[in-house]
Amino acid sequence: MRAVLFDVDGTLLTEMPLIQLFLPRVYDELSKRLGITREEARNRFLDEIIGRKDTYDWHDWNFFFKMFNISLRYEELLKSYPHKLQVYPDVLPTLEWLREKGYALGVVTSGPSYQRLKLALTGLSGFFDVIVTREDVKAIKPEPKIFLHALKKLGVKPGEALYVGDSLSQDVYGAKHVGMTAVWINRSGENGYHMADYEIRTLHELREILGVME
Repeated sequence: MRAVLFDVDGTLLTEMPLIQLFLPRVYDELSKRLGITREEARNRFLDEIIGRKDTYDWHDWNFFFKMFNISLRYEELLKSYPHKLQVYPDVLPTLEWLREKGYALGVVTSGPSYQRLKLALTGLSGFFDVIVTREDVKAIKPEPKIFLHALKKLGVKPGEALYVGDSLSQDVYGAKHVGMTAVWINRSGENGYHMADYEIRTLHELREILGVME
């Protein structure tokens, strides 16, 4: 095993505190502009998001801001409230250990280019040799080409790489489909249906997995 690649949201960090900050502003703006109750505004916005789950557009907050003519840009929210991005406590020790061991490191994300900003603001971007977003290949996970693009840039074969993510449908299925070893980071203890090659609750467990594979 020569390389370890990661998903971003739900794997390395959570943006939930930032989402909880801006959603009330969205509901208030929609409610006033459309002349509807705040609850109706909330339902309209969230119904649109839920209805597009796992599509290309679903991964971009700016798409929904534009759709509803909301006066927000996600990049500006990130820059204004970087402290609302929370890196999981197991991330830095794991990335440092992987670097010490000599693994090539990468990110494959279905999110747009502002994913790079997230990684920069949280101090994580310097750990990665390659960061691939949907806009680099005009594709999202589980489409093979987004994984293969990252592997090509790293100069490794699928069988030499391990991918870690929190989504069974995008991360695990996508990685396995191209021949990578798929590790499901199941932080909340959901039912995994035995899809992944390995299931972990924290990234610290990667040390044991990689130790067995050496």
